[in-house]
Parts: sequence; structure tokens; C-alpha cells
Amino acid sequence: MGPTIAAETPIAEGHNITRDFKVGGGIVRALRGIDLQLRPGEFVALRGRSGSGKTTLLNILTGIDNPTQGQVSLLGHDLARMNETARAILRREQVGMLFQSAHLFPLLTAQENVEIPLRLARADPQQRAARALAALEMVHLGLRAHHRGLELSGGEQQRVALARALAHQPRFVVADEPTGNLDSMTGREIAALLRSITHEQGIGMLLATHDNAVVAIADRVVTIADGLLV
Repeated sequence: MGPTIAAETPIAEGHNITRDFKVGGGIVRALRGIDLQLRPGEFVALRGRSGSGKTTLLNILTGIDNPTQGQVSLLGHDLARMNETARAILRREQVGMLFQSAHLFPLLTAQENVEIPLRLARADPQQRAARALAALEMVHLGLRAHHRGLELSGGEQQRVALARALAHQPRFVVADEPTGNLDSMTGREIAALLRSITHEQGIGMLLATHDNAVVAIADRVVTIADGLLV
């Protein structure tokens, strides 16, 4: 894991975040002045209907997109003062990302899939293997490390995706509907695992979801509607 963040220091923080998009000849305001703060060890569910602005907010908090107005700080860095390369490095080293689909390479093993971001970061091969196996153990898939992606169930694939997001020991994890493609029982298992890892590792986790199972166990629930927190 990266350097310890003081408990009072936010993992991510946004003030008056506004995001406008040009659509045809007009402007659509996706976010309308969002204030949000996330702290280490906090498992936060971001709830809202499709089109409410959840994904736009996740992209802005991680520096993938820029706000039209407002300020965003990620792990103590003012994103407005960083260029695209510096933001990409910050994400690669300190941010984990999880999506609705696992996006595994079906012919690679679970371990090989988890090692991909470590390869991109040019981690030492021995360290790379050790980290991948440790991440798979964390999500209770150590015994499936050498099974190919196509041999894994949907829930196992999503756990491999989570291991991949955790392998580089990030301090902030964002997840966009990670239980959306799973049955209700598996979704509850993944949600409980996400919460447990958040607390045990002391990371910050922000999870956009429609899933009531996730909402029910979150430390805090933030609801967004029409680009506003309500």
C-alpha cells in the first residue's frame, strides 16, 4: 500500500463540481454544483438512476474528465494543476477501477489477468506474481489462480477483476455498477467483500450502484438526481 493518509485527510474531495456537455446546438448540465468528500476506510455508495450523473462524477473525481467549474482534489493533489500524463500516472499508481463487466482476457489465467496492470507499470516479475497471488487470496480465489478466465463463473470473474484493481495496492477504488451483471446472491457476496476490503485495507471506496444490497451495507449513501446530491 502507498504512504498512509492521515485520518482527517480526504482521499478525494470536490467542491462545486459542475459539468456541461454540448449536445447538438445546446448545453446539457450533467452535474450542478456537487460537494463531496471521501475519507480513508470509508465505503460509500453513490446511488442514482441511469443518467443522473454517477459515471460523470466518478470520471471527474479520478481525473479522467475535467469539471466545467469547481475544484477537485485526489489524494492531496489538485487535479487542475496536473497535466494528463501526471493524472494518468497518479491513477495507475494509486487508483483502482472496477466496472460492471469484468473485462477479463478469456484465454489468460486469473493470475495473468491480475498481473496486467503490474506489467504495464513494469513491476519486477517476481514481485508481480507475488502481488497477483496475494490479491487473489484477498478475494478468496487463490485456488483458482491458474484457471483461465473462460473457466470462471460470473462471480469469480468479477472477483478476479477486483483483485486486478487491488494488485497495485491503491489508496482509492472507484466501482461503476460492479454487481450489475450478477445474480442477487452473488451480488451480495461481492458487496460484502468490497466493504470488508475497504475497512481492512483502509482505502477509500466509492461505488456507483442501483443495487439495494450494496446500499444496505454502505458506511454512507450519497444520492444523486439530475446532477445534484439530494
